[in-house]
Amino acid sequence: MPIFKIHHITKYEYDRPVKESMNNIMIFPFQSHEQETLQHDLTITDKPEVFSYTDYWGNKSGTFNVLRPHREMVIESKLLIRTLVPQDLQLLPMTYTKDILPHLGNDMQLIELMRPSHIKALDQLQQYASQLNHPDKSISVIVEDTCSFIFNHFTYIKGITNIETTVDEILEKKAGVCQDFAHVMLELLRMMGIPARYVSGYICPNKNGMRGEGATHAWVEAYVPGYGWAGIDPTNNVWVTNHHVKLAVGRNFIDCTPVKGTFKGPARQSLSVYVSVGYEDGVTFEELTNVQLEKQSAADVPEIIIDTFAGQQQQ
Repeated sequence: MPIFKIHHITKYEYDRPVKESMNNIMIFPFQSHEQETLQHDLTITDKPEVFSYTDYWGNKSGTFNVLRPHREMVIESKLLIRTLVPQDLQLLPMTYTKDILPHLGNDMQLIELMRPSHIKALDQLQQYASQLNHPDKSISVIVEDTCSFIFNHFTYIKGITNIETTVDEILEKKAGVCQDFAHVMLELLRMMGIPARYVSGYICPNKNGMRGEGATHAWVEAYVPGYGWAGIDPTNNVWVTNHHVKLAVGRNFIDCTPVKGTFKGPARQSLSVYVSVGYEDGVTFEELTNVQLEKQSAADVPEIIIDTFAGQQQQ
């Protein structure tokens, strides 16, 4: 099974000092039988104590404060991880949407993950769903067909969406990046009665043609009775392989945001994200992305204000 060395640096810079930066991070490997963490080192500006906890979705999250005035904050993660997904993972059982109801019981997570969001373009989604859904199709076939539909009907283009882009806007553009593809697929599966969750992580293709290397990646997991959660990547039209490293799961991107928080100070902020992936054959892929932040504090306001910030859009 492959071993990956992943180096992830999130760097915030401010044009004047800020203080009392309170943050939440979700850059810890997800605990599952699909991967094994060999080493994980986390370094943060000022070396604050990180209080870790397990959230509602089973993710390891961390919170920390940088209280003193500062003009830069760096969060650096160095991860050595082995993926354990077998190549025949997706030999899924022939179960159908009618088989889901008996599995729900009082599982509030499954119930929540099969409830669609409020979408204005509901007719458009229902039209897509009617093309994909059929009572004679197994859940795995529906999921696979939905993945292929998004891959073939939506164009992968960086820079035309951001972390706040809605599903309605994605449907209008019919384009975006992995985060957008995952959000559309989630809504379609839920509309067809299949519980589905958002997955945040990395993709480590090593020049095999898959898209999304060089940033955090996103895909979807669908619930298959008799099997459990099965991962599928609509950006690359593949079932999840041992080239996918999982960080967090949730209802959507908001539940899995790698970095988010607040700070005090009338400052403008800039964000850069560096990701490198090292492979066992000695090849290393690295990319530095300067992120355009939608929310900026007003630097010309003299009084202290509080501003929010979030991590990079997943590519």
